[in-house]
Amino acid sequence: MNDDALSFLIHLHPYDTLPEGALREMIARTRWIDVPKGAAVYSFGETLDGLYIIAEGRISVRDESGAEISQLQRENSFGERGLLRDGRAVTSARALEDSRLICLPADLFHALRKAHEPFRKFFDRSRSDTAQPGARRPDLSSVRVEVLMVPDPLTCAPTLTVREAARIMREKRISCLCVLEKGALAGIVTLRDLSGKALAEGLPHDTPVSAVMTPDPRFLAPSAIGSDVLHLMMEHRLGHLPIVAAGKLVGIVTQTDLTRFQASNTAVFVGEAARARDAGALAEVTKRIPNLLMQLVASGNRHDVVTRMITDIADVVTRRLLRLAEEKYGPPPARYVWLACGSQGRQEQTGVSDQDNCLILEDDLSEDALAYFEPFAQFVSDGLNACGYVYCPGNMMATNPRWCQPLSVWREYFQWWIKSPSKEAQMLASVMFDLRPIGGDTALFEGLQAETLKAAAGNSIFTAHMASNALTHATPLGLLKGLATIRSGEYRDTIDMKLNGVVPVVDLGRMYALQGRLAEVNTRARLDAAIAAGIVSKSGGRDLLDAYDLVAQTRLDHQAARVKEGRAPDNFLPPATLSAFERSHLRDAFVVIKTMQSALMQGRGMLG
Repeated sequence: MNDDALSFLIHLHPYDTLPEGALREMIARTRWIDVPKGAAVYSFGETLDGLYIIAEGRISVRDESGAEISQLQRENSFGERGLLRDGRAVTSARALEDSRLICLPADLFHALRKAHEPFRKFFDRSRSDTAQPGARRPDLSSVRVEVLMVPDPLTCAPTLTVREAARIMREKRISCLCVLEKGALAGIVTLRDLSGKALAEGLPHDTPVSAVMTPDPRFLAPSAIGSDVLHLMMEHRLGHLPIVAAGKLVGIVTQTDLTRFQASNTAVFVGEAARARDAGALAEVTKRIPNLLMQLVASGNRHDVVTRMITDIADVVTRRLLRLAEEKYGPPPARYVWLACGSQGRQEQTGVSDQDNCLILEDDLSEDALAYFEPFAQFVSDGLNACGYVYCPGNMMATNPRWCQPLSVWREYFQWWIKSPSKEAQMLASVMFDLRPIGGDTALFEGLQAETLKAAAGNSIFTAHMASNALTHATPLGLLKGLATIRSGEYRDTIDMKLNGVVPVVDLGRMYALQGRLAEVNTRARLDAAIAAGIVSKSGGRDLLDAYDLVAQTRLDHQAARVKEGRAPDNFLPPATLSAFERSHLRDAFVVIKTMQSALMQGRGMLG
């Protein structure tokens, strides 16, 4: 029976994030419950035995008054609200058909929440204390109206007919038009005005909107904050609020905008992605990531918190695609682990990310077993591409047979790269040292990672080559340590904040991890661990951390600004858009990075 529970839960989020030992310990304490149609699982106010997970059937959940809240089915769980309070049920649950449930004991549920962050985040997703250190959930009291508003709303003249106004709103799928007279805001006409005044009173179709509009509407400045909007709407029963700057209409905020903003936190994205039925539904989730990034930045979250949150969504999307692939092609014939490298592997994704991934398979597979993973990998990769994680230009993907191999082949890869560090080997090793398991059996990777770090650290020729490779990405410092921009082409007069900004620090962090045999993959975590292990001096390491934070935050601020302007995020920052103060600090940060690159060169040697 426990084996059945294991096979069911091992692919279900958030249980798929638990270490193998914790998962097996959890399974040993779960129990199966068969509930016949019409029978109660629990009643309101009862002490809950634990968390319930539906393996088969349907469950109706009702509130204290008996009103149905939801109907749950396979893979859904319930009971967590009561467990997160005082242990008593705040709902009632009854089987709509013969159902089979898994019960996770209450004490074990709390122990898993305490010990495992992904588990805690999943079940605490509606609570205010779920944010990581340094993170804040989107908060109307801290966000400016210019982040909330829709810029450049549609406008019309006072003479526009109510019929034409209704047609425009229908075609554009909007609920209001701002009325301008001589360039100034004169009024606002809404769907409610058209129905409640024009239609209900039988006004002619050619009646001008000036006859039904709200004249001289209330408005706010872009510098106002979200709570100002909410309070004004509540006080005066408004559904739409124009935003005016220097007498000019610049945007509008609706009640829908407020609701969308308050729902924009990563837990909502994770929940939707974990339940998505296909790649199309996943793409509907991920297309909102740029706006999420903008709002997370606007709420004052630090760069490493934002990128961690964005990567969490990519991880869940990937795991859901793995599950969908298994449903499409049948149970995998062998153990596997899907790994991400690049920014997803380091948990540093921003609004611009391609996919870098690979598959490690268990050894001694038959040809038929190996053949299973070809369409399997293609399905997942195609799904990721549909979700905006575009195909890797360098074909560093599990769809490439070279990167879909048994464990023994991967072990040979790393041994050869370390033994014979050619230019290609250095490049591949740089990418693959950032591997992080996303789904499947993580045990396949754990031993490989440890032995590879040991072998790499013990080979001085390899580490010298890797040090040389790590210095190929130069910081954008020109003569007299000014900022050097791209000289020609599409991105002329900009700085590549990825290639010449964060990547040099990523390379340094990877080198420190190799030197110290550090298991961390995230760049900031690597720098912290390198300081703690004495790989770099405390003062130098802290300076590098500060420099990295400034560069990475500036890059993220630039991406958020582009999203706010209605453009796609990119990595190319025009220094001219920064103040003199900001340029000075950015230049100082690049000086620190270049200094640490020089220290690495002197400490490990350079091979030309």
